[in-house]
Amino acid sequence: MNTESVCPPSPESTSGLRRVRRALLSVTDKTGLVEFARALAAQGVDLVSTGGTARALREASLNIRDISDLTGFPEMLDGRVKTLHPKVHGGILHIRGNAEHMAAVQEHAIEPIDMVVVNLYAFEKTANKPGAAFSDIIENIDIGGPSMVRSAAKNFEDVAIVTSVADYAGIAEELAANAGSLGMATRWRLAKAAFAVTAAYDAGIATALESIEAPAAHGEPAVFDVESLPQTVRVIDPLKTVLRYGENPHQRAALYVDGSDCGVAAAKQLQGKELSYNNIVDLDACWELVSEFDASKDAAVAIIKHTNPCGAATGETVLDAYRRALDADPISAFGSVIGINRTVDADAANEIAKLFVEAIIAPSFTPEAVARFAAKKNLRLLEIAPSLCKNGRPERTLKQVSGGFLMQDADKIHIAESDLKVASDRQPTAEEMRALLFAWSVCKHVKSNAIVYARFDEGHGQTVGIGAGQMSRVDAARFGAMKAILPLAGTVAASDAYFPFADGLEVVANAGATAVIQPGGSVRDPEVIEAANRLGIAMVFTGVRHFRHG
Repeated sequence: MNTESVCPPSPESTSGLRRVRRALLSVTDKTGLVEFARALAAQGVDLVSTGGTARALREASLNIRDISDLTGFPEMLDGRVKTLHPKVHGGILHIRGNAEHMAAVQEHAIEPIDMVVVNLYAFEKTANKPGAAFSDIIENIDIGGPSMVRSAAKNFEDVAIVTSVADYAGIAEELAANAGSLGMATRWRLAKAAFAVTAAYDAGIATALESIEAPAAHGEPAVFDVESLPQTVRVIDPLKTVLRYGENPHQRAALYVDGSDCGVAAAKQLQGKELSYNNIVDLDACWELVSEFDASKDAAVAIIKHTNPCGAATGETVLDAYRRALDADPISAFGSVIGINRTVDADAANEIAKLFVEAIIAPSFTPEAVARFAAKKNLRLLEIAPSLCKNGRPERTLKQVSGGFLMQDADKIHIAESDLKVASDRQPTAEEMRALLFAWSVCKHVKSNAIVYARFDEGHGQTVGIGAGQMSRVDAARFGAMKAILPLAGTVAASDAYFPFADGLEVVANAGATAVIQPGGSVRDPEVIEAANRLGIAMVFTGVRHFRHG
């Protein structure tokens, strides 16, 4: 058998313990580092470290050897070369049961390294920062870290490779229980995880660099190719958490993260039960909707059920926006997920807490708001960074189909009043125009076919009736009107795609809408325009469609 190849451990060796006498620690994420290093030192482990990691450990009064002491060679080239040395990789890679290997390391005074604790430069976080300099992106390509990870993982029968902070506690417990030794099952599990880490890391680099048009001067922002789709789709995202189940209890599910530390997947949960698959899908939908609105101008609240808004509104305050969103459909709001684009304060929390809600996502919550929600122990509160973490690249969405994936640019286009074409004889009033733009922003996030009735009063928008996911546009118009609890008279209506016939427009007008926003572009546009003129309603064309199939 080739003992240098990475293969599953034989049944005879699966319980084999290996004493950890020397550990090399070199981490970017220093969470839990000091506590773990103390646990190692308590077992008599010789600690060797590099750069910032060594400084952090010395500041905690731990006895640390510098990597240069181990190698006899200084760190150089701004830290680019510190662990790329035979005394590092020889110390990791030699097979303890191989006489020739043992003779070689003895001849060259190479000290064994029994554990490697490494996490890598945060490449994807850097690559996803808006305006990141090309030179910073390149500098954050870790070389020594992945090399040590692969070396230790390859030699898992003798060496433990630790790449996740989440493993620190369990490893410390096992070492304490086994007089400083780790079992084969643990080393094999850690090795498999380590190869997954390096695979994902390399995939992230390849994906980011593929989309950069050309090298830029030092300090200059990277310029990304926003036109081309990638030649290769790399989906090697690490597991964040196993979920209770998927959309239904008989389906298994888990959440994976792309390393960008952005979006709903990276949101911080402050309290409540563990998130379900459906919670996460709905949270993503409501965060996308409220992100349509500038938080510096308007508070925005979206109340979501099954990815569709049952109510959405803007207001002067979060409390104001919430009340208006809830008024649109208080029955459907029971058991909903709520997205908010501003900090949630005590006033808003007191009102929201009266409703049974599954989860709330917002940029932040005041301490008073958190205290108010604490009484609802099952309610999930999540804080999310408002930044979209884009670096000049279009966001894209993936959808799995049998035999492959579909990729598309995310639907991030925004429509301003100057983009609209008035198609009817009657011009919309200023208030109708503001209501139309609000309704259009909401309609974009409703499943097709979609019709949204909305109004604009006291300076803010509010949905009145939403017809979602209907098989015909005329049925969406009827369903939206049927769902309305608030008066429809004087509302406006948004349609995510053009009216193929005048009948849908007639339903909207008869329901009470006085103005309509739609993409236009149908061969029957003249017929629909004639109907708008006959009905005396204003109609504007966006030239943009917002189908949302799921």
